[in-house]
Amino acid sequence: MNSDLLGAHMSIAGGVDRSLERGASIGCGAIQIFLKNNMQWSGKPYSAGEVARFRERTVPVFAHSTYLINLAATNPVFLRRSIASLVDEVKRAAQLGVPFIVMHPGSHMGAGEEAGLRRVAQSLDAVFAKTSKLPVQIALETTAGQGTNLGYRLEHLAEIFSSVKQPDRLAVCVDTCHVFAAGYDIRTAAGYRKLVRELDRLIGCERVAAFHLNDSKTPLGSRVDRHEHIGKGHIGLAGFQHVLRDRRWRGVPMVLETPKSDDLHEDVENLRILRELR
Repeated sequence: MNSDLLGAHMSIAGGVDRSLERGASIGCGAIQIFLKNNMQWSGKPYSAGEVARFRERTVPVFAHSTYLINLAATNPVFLRRSIASLVDEVKRAAQLGVPFIVMHPGSHMGAGEEAGLRRVAQSLDAVFAKTSKLPVQIALETTAGQGTNLGYRLEHLAEIFSSVKQPDRLAVCVDTCHVFAAGYDIRTAAGYRKLVRELDRLIGCERVAAFHLNDSKTPLGSRVDRHEHIGKGHIGLAGFQHVLRDRRWRGVPMVLETPKSDDLHEDVENLRILRELR
């Protein structure tokens, strides 16, 4: 078992088990995957062999939901499809033994943040009711706040936690690029400590299930989500050092979502930098 817990998002092209091969080829200690095509509402069933090979994994794997899902959608047809799609993904995660799915809270589409957060909680209640016997959590991801996206303030996530009927089915995924673009200055020790104190006060650090380690192409407070390679963006190396050396996150998987080519050499370099910082 690799206890490193640093890794990257891996493609499932050719079968969900192929993500494990790709991750192993560059020494991932953790992997994030999509459970199906990330731009489709539904996907083909897994084969029995695919599932069996995936369950033989030796590194922790978690999932990211499809980008189509919006649990705050104002269009009732779109909202129903979003709920149904997430229910399907929870079932897929359970089939593979994946413990949680990272998900952007949603976009309020002009309805306002209060209404949007209320709709997200109601939608999660519907998803959890339909998957009550499945041991899969939803890890709400911090966002940059682009457009009408919810989740760019920790208060948004706290409101969802306090509103759902089963808060134990929720966790948090902290994205470094997103929190920085949202205005949390993790470049300095003081700014990082302030973020962690707020996270602990509003939600609880024990609720953090994963990190996305991404630098930011856009400046502090830009509210624009653009991922950059580690140390090449506006966060810089110091911000990642604060995260990597924080003992609170021991045992928490951390993955890259930075741009990459087919040979994954960018992931190799980013992981090398992160391990040196740690």
